[in-house]
Amino acid sequence: MDRLRNKIRDIPDFPKPGIIFKDITPLVKDPATLRLTVHQLLYPFLGRDITAVAGMEARGFIFGSLVAWELGLPFIPLRKPGKLPYDVQSVAYDLEYGSATLEAHIDAFNPGDRVLLIDDLLATGGTAKASCELVEKLGAKVEACAFVVELDFLDGREKLKDYEVHSLLHF
Repeated sequence: MDRLRNKIRDIPDFPKPGIIFKDITPLVKDPATLRLTVHQLLYPFLGRDITAVAGMEARGFIFGSLVAWELGLPFIPLRKPGKLPYDVQSVAYDLEYGSATLEAHIDAFNPGDRVLLIDDLLATGGTAKASCELVEKLGAKVEACAFVVELDFLDGREKLKDYEVHSLLHF
C-alpha cells in the first residue's frame, strides 16, 4: 500500500483554508499504480454475488468503471442533478457546508441487483450514505462500499455502519 500512498498528493488549503485535500491525480496518471489500485479495490469481492458496480460523480466514475470492467459487470453512474437525460430518482443529503443531491436513472438497476459502491474518498460519509440510499430506493441492495482513501478522523464509516466497508488507505 506504500506504492499507492506515495501517489496521493496533499494540497493544503484546498478547497478552503484549513483543508488538506488528498489529490489522486498522480495515482491515476501512473498506469501501473492505477491498475494496482483497481485490483486492490475489487480483490475482496471476487467470487461474491455482485451484479453491478456504482460510482459517485466524479472520481468514483474513474475507479468504479474500471472495477466494473474488470469484473465484467455493468457500471451505474450516480450523478449530480440535471446530468442524466432520462427519468431519474434522487436523494438529497447534507454536506458539512451545505446540501447536495445525487440522481440515477429509474431503470439503472435490475430488481434484486447486488451492488458494489465505489468512490475515491470516504470523508464524513454523507455522499456514500446518500448513494446507498439511492441504490436501495431503486430496488437494489448494497453489497459493500469500497474506497481508495478513508479519512478516519472524520468518522464517515459510522454513517455506513449497516454496510461492509473496504478502504485501501487510511489517513
